[in-house]
This record gives sequence, C-alpha cells and structure tokens, in this order.
Amino acid sequence: MNHTEMENFRQHLLTLQHRLNGDVSHLTDEALSHNQKESSGNLSSMPIHMADIGSDNFEQEFTLSLLGKEEQVLEEVAHAMDRIQEGTFGTCEECQRPIPRARLQILPYTRFCVDCARKLEQRS
Repeated sequence: MNHTEMENFRQHLLTLQHRLNGDVSHLTDEALSHNQKESSGNLSSMPIHMADIGSDNFEQEFTLSLLGKEEQVLEEVAHAMDRIQEGTFGTCEECQRPIPRARLQILPYTRFCVDCARKLEQRS
C-alpha cells in the first residue's frame, strides 16, 4: 500500500472516529443523563404506568447496547490508527496476507481478511 492510500485510510478513520465520538456522547447523554421522569416527559411525582416503565427500561437498555457497540468500534479505529503508524495496516493479523482494498474501504478498521474473519467467527 502506498503512502497516498495509507493517508486516505487515515483520514477516513479520523472522520469515522470523530463521528463515533459524537454518537457516543449523544448516546451517553440519552441513556444516563436523564432520569425516568425527564425522559418520559412526566415532571409530576405521580407514578407512571407499569408499561411505560417497561418501555423506558427497554429503551435505556437498547441505548446502552448501542453505546457499547459504538465504543467497541472506537477501540478498533484506535487500533487501526496504531497499525497505520506501525506500518502493519492492511495486513491480516491471522494469516499475514494483505486485506483486499474493497474490504478496507467498507471496514477500514478491520484486522482480518474475509476468510480469517469467517474462521474466527465460526470458532466463537
């Protein structure tokens, strides 16, 4: 991979990282900053219907799940940036062969080629 391609991937990763940081910040605010009354729009001290509480809990758990996934991708992006600095970006960590450009364009933070990713997924 030449220097220009590597720089393009680095810029793509930086853009992705910036977007994900905004998403994580928003999801964190949404999931953790609002108490149940505020998130439901109910500012009175009267109890909420049980179904509303269940819906609120589901939404909070769903948001926390999304937050966890976004944080995992942010970690992968950081590792990809490290691999760019080390000069190992674009090489499969399992088989040491080059990862196809098409895969890197879709998942610029990937550490594995398609074949190795499938094998690792089957093992899990």
